Amino acid sequence: MGILEVKDVNKRFGGLQALSNVNLSVEEGTVHAIIGPNGAGKSTLLNCFIGKLDPDTGSVMFNGTSLLGLKPHQINQLGVSRVFQTPEIFTDLTVFENVMIACFAKRDGSFELNAIPSVSSQTDIQEKAEQMLIDVNMIDKRGEEAASLSRGDKRRLEMAMCLAQDPKLLLLDEPTAGMARADTNNTIDLLKEIQEARGITMAIIEHDMHVVFSLAEKITVLAQGTPIVEDVPENIKGHPKVQEAYLGGAHV
Repeated sequence: MGILEVKDVNKRFGGLQALSNVNLSVEEGTVHAIIGPNGAGKSTLLNCFIGKLDPDTGSVMFNGTSLLGLKPHQINQLGVSRVFQTPEIFTDLTVFENVMIACFAKRDGSFELNAIPSVSSQTDIQEKAEQMLIDVNMIDKRGEEAASLSRGDKRRLEMAMCLAQDPKLLLLDEPTAGMARADTNNTIDLLKEIQEARGITMAIIEHDMHVVFSLAEKITVLAQGTPIVEDVPENIKGHPKVQEAYLGGAHV
């Protein structure tokens, strides 16, 4: 059984069948990509993972716990974090202050700054924040204003903030969207380093096939809300069903 298990999930919006009999298993410690052409149901499926939507039928389980009916912060409490297409950071604060906030934050989104009992505890938090910045190769930018960062560095900062929450599963929604190729490659390298060092399970929705084939150990392809292929990367690119979904017909 995978750390994330999706079974017989269906979701309809009016006359549109957004998801149809979706079955998916993400194995612990792996990088699993979910791809498909526009309108394939990727974002709808992701929203079922994070508590924004509940499927009409079927189940979504994380570590044996049903995610149905839970709020996003409750799912976060279980150890699921999400990286958005646009990095969510505090642009009016410094890089270090952003990570400090993430270290202080509880998983329900509240803060207990006044509950920290001692200077030594505050020092521990500061050391943790510094380590998060070291892990994403941003310690030299700790004093910079977050608003001044490149998109690639904003993504690195967001990753540091996510890591501060010690996630078991990291959901990445087009993590390289809007990036120049150099920043994209740097983000790929960062995700590889994080996954290898921490063994965090990652599920990625991505349009950039360079990113997908650089990171994923398994790929699920959706078309019109239905999984059509799930396989290792080397078997995906030339698969006739995948070519048909993207190109409208089988191509050699």
